[in-house]
Amino acid sequence: MIKKPIELVIFDCDGVLVDSERIAVRLQVELGAELGWLGRSKQSICEQIAQRLGEATAAHWWDQLVRRHREAVDAGLEPVDGLPEALVGITLPVCVASSGSHEKMRHTLGVTGLHERFEGRIFSSSEVPRGKPAPDLFLHAARRMGVDPAACAVVEDSRPGVQAARAAGMRAFGYAGGLTPAEGLVGPGTVVFHDMSELPGLIAGG
Repeated sequence: MIKKPIELVIFDCDGVLVDSERIAVRLQVELGAELGWLGRSKQSICEQIAQRLGEATAAHWWDQLVRRHREAVDAGLEPVDGLPEALVGITLPVCVASSGSHEKMRHTLGVTGLHERFEGRIFSSSEVPRGKPAPDLFLHAARRMGVDPAACAVVEDSRPGVQAARAAGMRAFGYAGGLTPAEGLVGPGTVVFHDMSELPGLIAGG
C-alpha cells in the first residue's frame, strides 16, 4: 500500500516538547517518600493514601504535588533538547495533542516560549471520551485540523502514546531520548529516534 504524504505533525507535550517528565517523576518520588510511598500514578497513589490515611491526606498529597510541580516548572523548565531547532526545520502544519489539561499546557508551553508556536492548535484528552492508548485524542486532533488520519504523523515518547498513534492509523515517531527506552516504543508503523535533530529529516522522509 502506498503511504499518503505527511500533511500534519501531531506532537505530544510532556517529554516531547517540554522536558517536564523528569520533574514530575522526581516530585512524585519525593512526596511519595515523605508519605512512605514510591511514585506512581495520581489515581493509584491517591487511592492507596485514602485507604490507609484518609481522603484528606490524599487530597493534600495531590495539592502539594501540583504546587511543587508549578514551582519547579517556573524555576527551570526547558524545551526538550534540540526541539526548537527541530520545529524550525519542519515546514508542515503542526499541533499538540496531550493527556495534560489545557491549563497545564498553557503553563508549561508558556514558560518555555512554545505556546505561541501552537496557539489555537492545542488539544487535550479532556476533550475526548478515552485517553491514550485509545486513538480518540489523535483522531480528534486530525479532525479539528481537517487532515486525514492516514496523512498524520505523531511524535510521542511513551508506550501508550505510540500505541494510540498506531490505533489511529497514523505514523508514529517514538522519541527515545527521554524516560522511555527504545524497546518500549518499537512496533509497526513506528520509527524510533534518539535525538530531536533527526526529526525534520525523518518527517521529510515520511
